Amino acid sequence: MTRLGQALFAWALMLTISVQTPAMAAAQQADRDLARRAAIHPVSTDADMRLWIARVPVTRDFPADFETMLRGQASLYTIDMSTASACLPCGDLWSKLEAFRARYGWQVRTIGAQEAMLRSGRLGLPWVGNPVAWVRPLADPNRMVPIAIGTDHSANIARNAWLAARMLTGTRAAVGVRALSKFTGIVGVRAPASTNPERR
Repeated sequence: MTRLGQALFAWALMLTISVQTPAMAAAQQADRDLARRAAIHPVSTDADMRLWIARVPVTRDFPADFETMLRGQASLYTIDMSTASACLPCGDLWSKLEAFRARYGWQVRTIGAQEAMLRSGRLGLPWVGNPVAWVRPLADPNRMVPIAIGTDHSANIARNAWLAARMLTGTRAAVGVRALSKFTGIVGVRAPASTNPERR
């Protein structure tokens, strides 16, 4: 192939790539949006919530030091949970975290939606709704590991809290993230935005 032929071929290839790139980018974004919607399950009734939770696998294998470590490090960590009014999964997750607190002695508190969205943004997580729960060291409010996006089984929450504490004390994040129970995405239905100008 002559130099002119090579140059024309390269130009045609670049033109083809530049024409395909916006379409390909749009297709990739559409695929990401579909995957995100498939992973999020907004619920507004107890029956729907129970139906989705029943599909979530329950953790059955726990490390030998699981109970000892959770009780022994209770004074070092807190679990923060986002919530919203009329959020059914929020109430469900809160009751499970209350049981976790009673069993292991960890602090549990709620945070507002604005703080929750900021935290998700800092960690590069898309905001999909409430509840979201994080473990963070009491001594360092800027370090945190998400342990739940949506409500979950108590066993999965406890195992994720254990893994989060391990990650915050030196276990490589990649190892910990692979071991985390997958987030369920069982979140509350978002309230519609108000159209009443007096409430704006």
